[in-house]
Amino acid sequence: MHYDKKTLLIFLLFGLLVFFNKISIIVHAADCDDKSGQENKVQELKSQTKTLSSQISIMDSQIRLTEARIEANKREILDLTLDIDTATKKITKLQDSLEKIAEVLLNRIVATYKAGSVQPLEMILSSISASNLLERLNYFRIVQRHDRILIRDVQQAKNDYTNQKDILEEKKKKVESLKLQLEAYTSQLEQEKLDKQALLAVTQNDEKIYQQKLQAALAEQAAINQITSGFGNVVSVGNVKEGDTIGHVISGRSACSSGTHLHFEVYKDKKLQDPTVYLSSKSVTFDNSPDGTFSFTGSWSWPISDPILIEQGFGMTYWARLGWYRGGQHTGIDLYSKSSLDTYAVKEGELFKGSIACGGGQLLFARVDQSDGIQTYYLHIIPN
Repeated sequence: MHYDKKTLLIFLLFGLLVFFNKISIIVHAADCDDKSGQENKVQELKSQTKTLSSQISIMDSQIRLTEARIEANKREILDLTLDIDTATKKITKLQDSLEKIAEVLLNRIVATYKAGSVQPLEMILSSISASNLLERLNYFRIVQRHDRILIRDVQQAKNDYTNQKDILEEKKKKVESLKLQLEAYTSQLEQEKLDKQALLAVTQNDEKIYQQKLQAALAEQAAINQITSGFGNVVSVGNVKEGDTIGHVISGRSACSSGTHLHFEVYKDKKLQDPTVYLSSKSVTFDNSPDGTFSFTGSWSWPISDPILIEQGFGMTYWARLGWYRGGQHTGIDLYSKSSLDTYAVKEGELFKGSIACGGGQLLFARVDQSDGIQTYYLHIIPN
Protein backbone atom coordinates (compact mmCIF):
# COMPACT_ATOMS: atom_id res chain seq x y z
CA MET A 1 0.00 0.00 0.00
CA HIS A 2 1.42 3.40 -0.97
CA TYR A 3 1.12 6.50 1.23
CA ASP A 4 1.96 10.03 0.14
CA LYS A 5 4.42 12.17 2.13
CA LYS A 6 1.68 14.13 3.88
CA THR A 7 0.01 10.95 5.18
CA LEU A 8 3.35 9.51 6.34
CA LEU A 9 4.14 12.76 8.17
CA ILE A 10 0.78 12.62 9.98
CA PHE A 11 1.45 8.99 11.02
CA LEU A 12 4.92 9.98 12.25
CA LEU A 13 3.65 12.90 14.32
CA PHE A 14 0.90 10.75 15.80
CA GLY A 15 3.42 8.07 16.70
CA LEU A 16 5.69 10.61 18.41
CA LEU A 17 2.74 11.97 20.37
CA VAL A 18 1.82 8.48 21.63
CA PHE A 19 5.48 7.77 22.46
CA PHE A 20 5.97 10.91 24.54
CA ASN A 21 2.65 10.36 26.28
CA LYS A 22 3.75 6.85 27.29
CA ILE A 23 7.11 8.20 28.48
CA SER A 24 5.28 10.78 30.62
CA ILE A 25 3.07 8.05 32.12
CA ILE A 26 6.10 5.85 32.84
CA VAL A 27 8.00 8.71 34.49
CA HIS A 28 4.98 9.64 36.61
CA ALA A 29 4.52 6.01 37.63
CA ALA A 30 8.22 5.78 38.51
CA ASP A 31 7.93 8.91 40.70
CA CYS A 32 4.93 7.39 42.51
CA ASP A 33 6.71 4.06 42.95
CA ASP A 34 9.81 5.83 44.30
CA LYS A 35 7.80 7.82 46.86
CA SER A 36 5.79 4.76 47.87
CA GLY A 37 8.96 2.69 48.22
CA GLN A 38 10.64 5.33 50.38
CA GLU A 39 7.55 5.67 52.59
CA ASN A 40 7.44 1.91 53.12
CA LYS A 41 11.14 1.85 53.93
CA VAL A 42 10.79 4.64 56.50
CA GLN A 43 7.94 2.80 58.24
CA GLU A 44 9.87 -0.49 58.17
CA LEU A 45 12.96 1.12 59.71
CA LYS A 46 10.91 2.81 62.44
CA SER A 47 9.62 -0.57 63.57
CA GLN A 48 13.15 -1.86 64.15
CA THR A 49 15.03 -1.75 67.47
CA LYS A 50 16.40 1.75 68.02
CA THR A 51 20.11 2.04 67.41
CA LEU A 52 22.22 4.89 66.14
CA SER A 53 22.68 3.17 62.78
CA SER A 54 18.92 2.49 62.42
CA GLN A 55 18.19 6.10 63.37
CA ILE A 56 20.60 7.35 60.70
CA SER A 57 19.00 4.97 58.18
CA ILE A 58 15.56 6.38 59.04
CA MET A 59 16.84 9.91 58.58
CA ASP A 60 18.50 9.07 55.25
CA SER A 61 15.31 7.38 53.99
CA GLN A 62 13.19 10.32 55.16
CA ILE A 63 15.52 12.73 53.36
CA ARG A 64 15.26 10.69 50.15
CA LEU A 65 11.46 10.56 50.54
CA THR A 66 11.26 14.34 50.90
CA GLU A 67 13.56 14.78 47.89
CA ALA A 68 11.26 12.48 45.86
CA ARG A 69 8.25 14.53 46.94
CA ILE A 70 10.02 17.72 45.88
CA GLU A 71 10.82 16.30 42.43
CA ALA A 72 7.24 15.06 41.95
CA ASN A 73 5.96 18.47 43.06
CA LYS A 74 8.22 20.28 40.58
CA ARG A 75 7.11 17.96 37.76
CA GLU A 76 3.44 18.58 38.52
CA ILE A 77 4.01 22.35 38.57
CA LEU A 78 5.75 22.11 35.18
CA ASP A 79 2.93 20.02 33.69
CA LEU A 80 0.30 22.44 34.97
CA THR A 81 2.28 25.42 33.67
CA LEU A 82 2.28 23.86 30.19
CA ASP A 83 -1.47 23.19 30.52
CA ILE A 84 -2.04 26.82 31.51
CA ASP A 85 -0.12 27.99 28.44
CA THR A 86 -2.24 25.73 26.22
CA ALA A 87 -5.48 26.88 27.88
CA THR A 88 -4.48 30.53 27.47
CA LYS A 89 -3.95 30.00 23.74
CA LYS A 90 -7.31 28.22 23.45
CA ILE A 91 -9.04 31.09 25.25
CA THR A 92 -7.43 33.62 22.91
CA LYS A 93 -8.62 31.66 19.85
CA LEU A 94 -12.10 31.22 21.31
CA GLN A 95 -12.30 34.93 22.04
CA ASP A 96 -11.30 35.79 18.46
CA SER A 97 -13.81 33.25 17.11
CA LEU A 98 -16.54 34.59 19.39
CA GLU A 99 -15.91 38.16 18.25
CA LYS A 100 -16.02 37.18 14.54
CA ILE A 101 -19.22 35.13 14.92
CA ALA A 102 -20.83 37.94 16.90
CA GLU A 103 -19.94 40.43 14.18
CA VAL A 104 -21.42 38.18 11.46
CA LEU A 105 -24.54 37.63 13.55
CA LEU A 106 -24.98 41.34 14.11
CA ASN A 107 -24.73 42.06 10.40
CA ARG A 108 -27.15 39.22 9.70
CA ILE A 109 -29.67 40.55 12.22
CA VAL A 110 -29.51 44.01 10.63
CA ALA A 111 -30.04 42.53 7.15
CA THR A 112 -32.88 40.32 8.36
CA TYR A 113 -34.53 43.25 10.08
CA LYS A 114 -34.42 45.28 6.87
CA ALA A 115 -35.84 42.40 4.85
CA GLY A 116 -38.44 41.63 7.51
CA SER A 117 -39.75 45.21 7.39
CA VAL A 118 -41.09 44.63 3.85
CA GLN A 119 -44.85 44.03 3.94
CA PRO A 120 -46.25 40.85 2.31
CA LEU A 121 -48.30 42.84 -0.21
CA GLU A 122 -45.31 44.97 -1.09
CA MET A 123 -43.22 41.81 -1.61
CA ILE A 124 -45.86 40.35 -3.93
CA LEU A 125 -46.18 43.55 -5.95
CA SER A 126 -42.40 43.99 -6.18
CA SER A 127 -41.85 40.45 -7.45
CA ILE A 128 -41.60 40.25 -11.22
CA SER A 129 -43.03 36.77 -11.35
CA ALA A 130 -44.36 33.92 -9.22
CA SER A 131 -41.04 32.12 -9.46
CA ASN A 132 -39.27 35.28 -8.32
CA LEU A 133 -41.59 35.51 -5.32
CA LEU A 134 -40.84 31.88 -4.41
CA GLU A 135 -37.11 32.50 -4.70
CA ARG A 136 -37.36 35.49 -2.36
CA LEU A 137 -39.42 33.54 0.19
CA ASN A 138 -36.96 30.63 0.01
CA TYR A 139 -34.10 33.09 0.58
CA PHE A 140 -35.74 34.34 3.75
CA ARG A 141 -36.13 30.77 5.01
CA ILE A 142 -32.41 30.11 4.33
CA VAL A 143 -31.45 33.34 6.09
CA GLN A 144 -33.53 32.39 9.14
CA ARG A 145 -31.94 28.94 9.23
CA HIS A 146 -28.45 30.45 9.06
CA ASP A 147 -29.39 32.91 11.80
CA ARG A 148 -30.37 30.03 14.06
CA ILE A 149 -27.06 28.28 13.28
CA LEU A 150 -25.13 31.47 14.03
CA ILE A 151 -26.96 31.92 17.34
CA ARG A 152 -26.16 28.31 18.25
CA ASP A 153 -22.49 28.82 17.31
CA VAL A 154 -22.28 31.96 19.41
CA GLN A 155 -23.79 30.15 22.40
CA GLN A 156 -21.38 27.21 21.96
CA ALA A 157 -18.41 29.56 21.65
CA LYS A 158 -19.52 31.36 24.83
CA ASN A 159 -19.82 28.04 26.69
CA ASP A 160 -16.41 26.88 25.48
CA TYR A 161 -14.88 30.23 26.43
CA THR A 162 -16.40 30.08 29.94
CA ASN A 163 -15.31 26.46 30.44
CA GLN A 164 -11.74 27.19 29.38
CA LYS A 165 -11.63 30.23 31.65
CA ASP A 166 -12.81 28.09 34.60
CA ILE A 167 -10.25 25.40 33.79
CA LEU A 168 -7.52 28.03 33.56
CA GLU A 169 -8.40 29.55 36.93
CA GLU A 170 -8.49 26.11 38.60
CA LYS A 171 -5.07 25.24 37.22
CA LYS A 172 -3.64 28.57 38.38
CA LYS A 173 -4.97 27.95 41.89
CA LYS A 174 -3.50 24.44 41.83
CA VAL A 175 -0.08 25.82 40.82
CA GLU A 176 -0.14 28.32 43.68
CA SER A 177 -1.07 25.53 46.12
CA LEU A 178 1.75 23.34 44.79
CA LYS A 179 4.26 26.19 45.12
CA LEU A 180 3.34 26.57 48.79
CA GLN A 181 3.67 22.82 49.24
CA LEU A 182 7.06 22.94 47.53
CA GLU A 183 8.23 25.61 49.97
CA ALA A 184 7.07 23.42 52.87
CA TYR A 185 8.85 20.36 51.50
CA THR A 186 12.03 22.38 50.91
CA SER A 187 11.98 23.67 54.50
CA GLN A 188 11.29 20.13 55.73
CA LEU A 189 14.28 18.80 53.79
CA GLU A 190 16.56 21.45 55.29
CA GLN A 191 15.30 20.59 58.79
CA GLU A 192 15.80 16.86 58.23
CA LYS A 193 19.40 17.43 57.16
CA LEU A 194 20.00 19.64 60.22
CA ASP A 195 18.46 16.96 62.47
CA LYS A 196 20.87 14.36 61.12
CA GLN A 197 23.88 16.64 61.64
CA ALA A 198 22.73 17.42 65.20
CA LEU A 199 22.33 13.73 66.06
CA LEU A 200 25.84 12.92 64.86
CA ALA A 201 27.22 15.87 66.85
CA VAL A 202 25.32 15.06 70.10
CA THR A 203 26.18 11.36 70.02
CA GLN A 204 29.63 11.87 68.56
CA ASN A 205 28.54 9.12 66.15
CA ASP A 206 28.94 6.68 69.06
CA GLU A 207 26.36 3.91 69.67
CA LYS A 208 27.08 3.79 73.41
CA ILE A 209 26.39 7.50 73.88
CA TYR A 210 23.24 7.21 71.78
CA GLN A 211 21.88 4.35 73.89
CA GLN A 212 22.66 6.16 77.15
CA LYS A 213 20.73 9.26 76.05
CA LEU A 214 17.87 7.22 74.61
CA GLN A 215 17.38 5.08 77.71
CA ALA A 216 17.61 8.13 79.99
CA ALA A 217 14.94 9.93 77.95
CA LEU A 218 12.61 6.91 77.98
CA ALA A 219 13.10 6.37 81.72
CA GLU A 220 12.45 10.04 82.50
CA GLN A 221 9.28 10.07 80.42
CA ALA A 222 8.00 6.91 82.09
CA ALA A 223 8.61 8.47 85.52
CA ILE A 224 6.90 11.73 84.49
CA ASN A 225 3.85 9.81 83.27
CA GLN A 226 3.64 8.11 86.66
CA ILE A 227 4.05 11.37 88.57
CA THR A 228 1.33 13.18 86.60
CA SER A 229 -0.94 10.14 87.07
CA GLY A 230 -0.67 10.47 90.85
CA PHE A 231 2.01 7.89 91.64
CA GLY A 232 5.15 8.39 93.74
CA ASN A 233 5.81 9.34 97.34
CA VAL A 234 3.97 12.64 97.72
CA VAL A 235 3.31 14.75 100.83
CA SER A 236 1.69 18.14 101.34
CA VAL A 237 3.99 20.95 102.49
CA GLY A 238 1.42 23.73 102.86
CA ASN A 239 0.24 26.75 100.95
CA VAL A 240 2.54 28.97 98.88
CA LYS A 241 2.09 32.33 97.20
CA GLU A 242 3.15 33.33 93.70
CA GLY A 243 6.91 33.90 93.67
CA ASP A 244 7.63 31.89 96.86
CA THR A 245 10.70 29.68 96.75
CA ILE A 246 9.59 26.04 96.60
CA GLY A 247 12.96 24.34 96.08
CA HIS A 248 16.30 24.33 94.29
CA VAL A 249 17.29 22.83 90.93
CA ILE A 250 19.68 19.89 91.43
CA SER A 251 23.16 20.83 90.25
CA GLY A 252 24.76 18.38 87.85
CA ARG A 253 23.55 14.88 86.96
CA SER A 254 20.76 13.27 88.98
CA ALA A 255 18.21 10.48 88.56
CA CYS A 256 16.98 10.55 84.93
CA SER A 257 18.65 13.92 84.35
CA SER A 258 21.71 14.43 82.18
CA GLY A 259 22.54 17.76 83.82
CA THR A 260 21.32 20.84 85.67
CA HIS A 261 17.81 21.76 84.50
CA LEU A 262 14.19 22.17 85.61
CA HIS A 263 11.51 20.19 83.79
CA PHE A 264 8.27 22.21 84.05
CA GLU A 265 4.80 20.86 83.14
CA VAL A 266 1.24 22.21 83.27
CA TYR A 267 -2.05 20.30 83.57
CA LYS A 268 -5.61 21.63 83.45
CA ASP A 269 -8.55 19.32 84.19
CA LYS A 270 -6.04 16.42 84.01
CA LYS A 271 -5.13 17.38 80.44
CA LEU A 272 -1.59 18.29 79.40
CA GLN A 273 -1.08 21.96 78.48
CA ASP A 274 1.55 23.92 76.57
CA PRO A 275 3.44 25.97 79.21
CA THR A 276 4.30 28.70 76.67
CA VAL A 277 0.68 29.92 76.65
CA TYR A 278 0.79 30.44 80.45
CA LEU A 279 4.25 31.89 81.15
CA SER A 280 4.58 35.61 80.58
CA SER A 281 6.42 37.09 77.62
CA LYS A 282 10.12 37.22 78.37
CA SER A 283 13.40 37.67 76.54
CA VAL A 284 15.22 34.36 76.96
CA THR A 285 18.29 32.61 75.63
CA PHE A 286 17.76 29.34 73.76
CA ASP A 287 20.08 26.37 73.96
CA ASN A 288 17.90 23.92 72.04
CA SER A 289 19.43 23.68 68.56
CA PRO A 290 18.16 22.61 66.03
CA ASP A 291 14.65 23.48 67.32
CA GLY A 292 15.22 27.22 67.41
CA THR A 293 13.37 29.89 69.38
CA PHE A 294 9.72 30.16 70.39
CA SER A 295 7.63 32.72 72.29
CA PHE A 296 5.62 32.98 75.53
CA THR A 297 2.17 34.57 75.55
CA GLY A 298 0.73 34.13 79.07
CA SER A 299 0.70 36.12 82.32
CA TRP A 300 2.34 33.81 84.89
CA SER A 301 5.58 34.63 86.64
CA TRP A 302 8.53 32.34 85.89
CA PRO A 303 9.72 29.30 87.92
CA ILE A 304 13.39 30.34 87.75
CA SER A 305 15.13 33.69 87.64
CA ASP A 306 17.21 35.41 84.96
CA PRO A 307 19.13 34.62 82.91
CA ILE A 308 16.92 31.83 81.60
CA LEU A 309 18.04 29.32 79.00
CA ILE A 310 15.64 26.94 77.28
CA GLU A 311 17.13 23.51 76.70
CA GLN A 312 14.06 21.82 75.20
CA GLY A 313 10.60 23.08 74.37
CA PHE A 314 7.11 21.60 74.40
CA GLY A 315 5.68 19.29 71.72
CA MET A 316 7.42 17.80 68.72
CA THR A 317 10.95 18.83 69.63
CA TYR A 318 14.12 17.52 68.01
CA TRP A 319 14.30 14.54 70.37
CA ALA A 320 10.58 13.90 69.93
CA ARG A 321 11.08 13.79 66.16
CA LEU A 322 13.71 11.13 66.76
CA GLY A 323 11.03 9.05 68.48
CA TRP A 324 12.58 9.21 71.96
CA TYR A 325 9.26 9.87 73.71
CA ARG A 326 6.48 7.30 73.77
CA GLY A 327 3.34 9.12 72.79
CA GLY A 328 5.25 11.34 70.41
CA GLN A 329 5.90 14.65 72.15
CA HIS A 330 7.97 16.28 74.86
CA THR A 331 5.44 17.03 77.60
CA GLY A 332 6.98 20.11 79.22
CA ILE A 333 9.82 22.60 78.85
CA ASP A 334 13.37 22.14 80.12
CA LEU A 335 15.02 25.31 81.37
CA TYR A 336 17.83 26.47 83.61
CA SER A 337 19.48 29.61 84.94
CA LYS A 338 23.19 30.29 85.22
CA SER A 339 22.61 32.83 87.97
CA SER A 340 20.52 30.84 90.50
CA LEU A 341 19.21 27.37 91.32
CA ASP A 342 16.17 28.73 93.17
CA THR A 343 12.76 27.53 91.95
CA TYR A 344 9.61 29.60 92.44
CA ALA A 345 5.86 28.95 92.41
CA VAL A 346 4.37 30.49 89.27
CA LYS A 347 0.95 30.92 91.01
CA GLU A 348 -0.40 30.53 94.56
CA GLY A 349 -1.72 27.17 95.73
CA GLU A 350 -0.98 24.07 97.82
CA LEU A 351 2.59 22.76 97.57
CA PHE A 352 3.42 19.06 97.48
CA LYS A 353 6.84 17.44 97.38
CA GLY A 354 7.61 13.94 96.18
CA SER A 355 9.95 11.38 94.66
CA ILE A 356 9.75 8.38 92.37
CA ALA A 357 12.19 5.67 91.29
CA CYS A 358 13.93 6.51 88.02
CA GLY A 359 17.12 5.26 86.40
CA GLY A 360 18.43 3.54 89.51
CA GLY A 361 17.81 6.58 91.72
CA GLN A 362 15.03 8.83 92.98
CA LEU A 363 13.63 11.58 90.75
CA LEU A 364 12.68 14.48 93.07
CA PHE A 365 9.87 16.87 92.22
CA ALA A 366 7.34 19.39 93.51
CA ARG A 367 3.72 19.99 92.54
CA VAL A 368 1.52 23.01 93.16
CA ASP A 369 -2.27 22.60 93.04
CA GLN A 370 -3.03 26.18 92.11
CA SER A 371 -6.02 28.12 93.32
CA ASP A 372 -7.18 28.47 89.70
CA GLY A 373 -7.59 24.67 89.40
CA ILE A 374 -4.40 24.11 87.41
CA GLN A 375 -1.58 21.80 88.50
CA THR A 376 2.06 22.69 87.85
CA TYR A 377 4.95 20.22 88.15
CA TYR A 378 8.61 21.05 88.90
CA LEU A 379 10.99 18.11 88.26
CA HIS A 380 14.68 17.59 89.06
CA ILE A 381 14.55 19.92 92.07
CA ILE A 382 15.08 19.47 95.80
CA PRO A 383 11.75 20.67 97.27
CA ASN A 384 11.66 22.77 100.45
